[in-house]
Amino acid sequence: MAPVRYSLHVKGKPRHPLARVGWREWASFPNLGVEAIKAKVDTGARTSALHAVDTKAFERDAQTWVRFGVVARGHSEATAVPTEAALLEWREVRSSNGVVQRRPVIVTTLYLGDGAWSVELTLTDRSLMGFQLLLGRQALRNKVVVDPARSFLLGRTPPDL
Repeated sequence: MAPVRYSLHVKGKPRHPLARVGWREWASFPNLGVEAIKAKVDTGARTSALHAVDTKAFERDAQTWVRFGVVARGHSEATAVPTEAALLEWREVRSSNGVVQRRPVIVTTLYLGDGAWSVELTLTDRSLMGFQLLLGRQALRNKVVVDPARSFLLGRTPPDL
């Protein structure tokens, strides 16, 4: 069965199709070395969050960067994939339990199904959460339609890169 596509009219712009996604999907961030990561699609969350370990800020060419590890699917923190990204900013984020945390924010390309677009990710410890990646509504806006009753509408296995 072919995926259902929806159209969205954005004021002053032509209509374009939107992919339908479930409340959890496979995603990837190849430029961070993350080939497959299970994402929770959460329209109740404003920002997106990626589980990062050993996050450290450093200077490179008069710009602040962050070095961190991303735990690969099914592995321990000892086998985290080391990566680096330019720091966009530090942002205060209120977690689901009400605690405000100052987090580094990076911009990277999200691959979800057949689509790819730039997203902002906050880096935080999600080791106690069920998903290493939370995709919030800012990352999803004008890109997908979420069906909260379904899962893995873009495929039940990790994407092939």
